[in-house]
Amino acid sequence: MELKVKKLPNAEGLPVPTYESEFAAGLDIRAAVDESVTINPGERVMIPTGLAIALPAGFEAQIRPRSGLAIREGITMLNSPGTIDADYRGEVKLIVINHGQEKVVISRGDRVAQMVIAPVVQATITEVDELSDTSRGAGGFGSTGAN
Repeated sequence: MELKVKKLPNAEGLPVPTYESEFAAGLDIRAAVDESVTINPGERVMIPTGLAIALPAGFEAQIRPRSGLAIREGITMLNSPGTIDADYRGEVKLIVINHGQEKVVISRGDRVAQMVIAPVVQATITEVDELSDTSRGAGGFGSTGAN
């Protein structure tokens, strides 16, 4: 599967996304900020990546948090995993929130998120009057763990 990546002017000097280990599922995505961004506790910001991508039909790119930033700094991605559709050609941007207790500074080139490429199935929608019965039925939100 080929992922075409276009570096935008704000990504000049930054590397394209890379798998940082042999069996990594996610490509590390870097911040393409002109100046460092300080994120206060509880604050959310949009971080540019300077990248646009072209996925083949039948695939999506999922934007996910990096576990190290999450445990050390309390930084995560809102709307996670974020979905980039195969027909989107704009800049990939990251919706970042600081759930930690301290300010966090994101600098140019920092690895902020990861991008996982995944297959997508589009369903054929059929409206019906009734659904088939199951042993669970309409039970939800903890119903399978209740005694």
